[in-house]
This record gives sequence, C-alpha cells and structure tokens, in this order.
Amino acid sequence: MPEPGECAFLERLRRLPLHPGARGLADDCAVVPLGSETLVVTHDMMAESVHWLPGQDPVDIAWKLVAVNLSDLAAKGAEPVGVLLGYSLQGGDADDAFQIGLSEALSAFSAPLLGGDTICWKGAVHGLTALGRATHLPVPSRGGAQPGDTLWVTGTIGAALAGFEALKAGDTGPASAPYRRPVPLLAEGRALAPLVSAMMDASDGLLLDAWRIAQASGARLVIDRNAVPIALPNTRRDEALRWGDDYQLLFTLPAGAALPPVPATCIGQVERGAPALVLDGAVLDDPATLGFLHG
Repeated sequence: MPEPGECAFLERLRRLPLHPGARGLADDCAVVPLGSETLVVTHDMMAESVHWLPGQDPVDIAWKLVAVNLSDLAAKGAEPVGVLLGYSLQGGDADDAFQIGLSEALSAFSAPLLGGDTICWKGAVHGLTALGRATHLPVPSRGGAQPGDTLWVTGTIGAALAGFEALKAGDTGPASAPYRRPVPLLAEGRALAPLVSAMMDASDGLLLDAWRIAQASGARLVIDRNAVPIALPNTRRDEALRWGDDYQLLFTLPAGAALPPVPATCIGQVERGAPALVLDGAVLDDPATLGFLHG
C-alpha cells in the first residue's frame, strides 16, 4: 500500500517524466522559456471547509482563489498574463456572486480570464491556473539560499488566523479581510526578484515554508522565534508561525546585500550544515508539525 499524504504523493509524482521547467516539483511554479520570454505557471485548488468556511460569501471565495494563485507568481517576480478557471457550479445566486468576486479580483490585479471549464458537482471545489511573464532572469526559486544569507519576511504573520477567527465570530468587515481577501504582493515580488537568492510565498505556515526553502536549497535555516513580526498576542506566537494563509513573501538575501526595497523583517540566517530548520536552537525535522499539509 503506498504511503498516504501530500509529501508521499509528491515523491511518487517526481518519478514521472518531468519537464525541466517543473523544477523537480519543488517550487511554487513551473518556469518555461518561450522564445524571448519566460512563462511562469502555477495552479492551486480550494475546497469548502478546507480553504473557506461553509456558507462563506462566494464573492470572497472567488477573490481568494485568484489571489492565492497570483501570490505564487509574486514569489517568482512575475507579471500576470491571465488565468484559467476550473469551477464546480453551485447553482443560483452562488454562481452569480462568484462571478462578481472573480471580476473584482481579475480587475484589481490586471489578470484577465483566458478560459477554463465548469462541472456540476455536489461539493464545492474550484481550481485556477495562473500564467505570468517573468520580469527577471533567473526566476527566483526556493532552492538558492546559501550559507551567510539572511532570511526575511514581509508584513506580519498570523493576520489570516486573526481574520479567520473574526469571520467565525460573524465579522465580515476589515477584521476578517486578511483571511477572506488576501492580497498577492506582486509589486513587492518584482522589486525583490533581482536581489534574492531564494523566495517563496508563506502560504502553509511560516515554519513549514522555511523548512521547504531549507530542503530545496540543501541548507540550514536558523530562525529567531521572537524576531518574527506577528499579528496576534505573543502567547499565540507558535500558533501564528504554523497556521498559514498569510501570503507574505519569505526570502533570503546574499551576505552583505543592501536592505530590501520593500517593508520586511530579518528573522534569521542561512548556515552550513545538513538541510534543516532550526528554531531558537531546536532542530525541527517533521514537516507535519510545522504547518498545513493535505492528508
């Protein structure tokens, strides 16, 4: 019986014939040179009760579906070209509301609809493929961190968790917006792309995503827990570091580099040693304890 879970499934997929642009399925996006341009492609799915609350406004669901995919493009410094939608029809007002949210997000981020497909299904599961154009070569990856680099994160961590709790309590206003309507940091990603040695968006939990950079780079990432800016009381710091859905940019800068050109906080450094994540001196080597994994 094959081992269950997301990580095991990905390992089996890596045995399949892969395009070089797939980057070994160890990155946020595929990167495909096409003539004088480089295409950056990503695909994310979202499901009810996993990525949004039952009964949540379809306007916000559509916005988030677009935003989380464009956040992957942001981590590559890419400029959106367009999106392909995979939508499971819900019927009636829900479909109309979803289209409203889709229009709002596509307009806000200049990412026109290219096409897609619809199905009728009793559940609510939607997917979106986002295509972008690289604005800098080489396109940043998760795998470039080197010993001596510093580790940085934009914004604050835990804002989505606070927003989720506000939404559960019935607040559909600004307090819940970080969870309902994340904003992909496209301009920040383009500004950082020429400077970083590694970059990804922090979507599944800061610790898990830092572990992914460590594994992809074959490096040891050392994080100072108290250096991470959080949007929750300090008593909930460990929870904030693992919860995810923040869509901030997590990146490394080469030793001696100038300060980043976007608001960001230095939270650690890259050291020599076996690939690992170290938090306040403790080695964290089980990804299942670091953030959100499917299965």
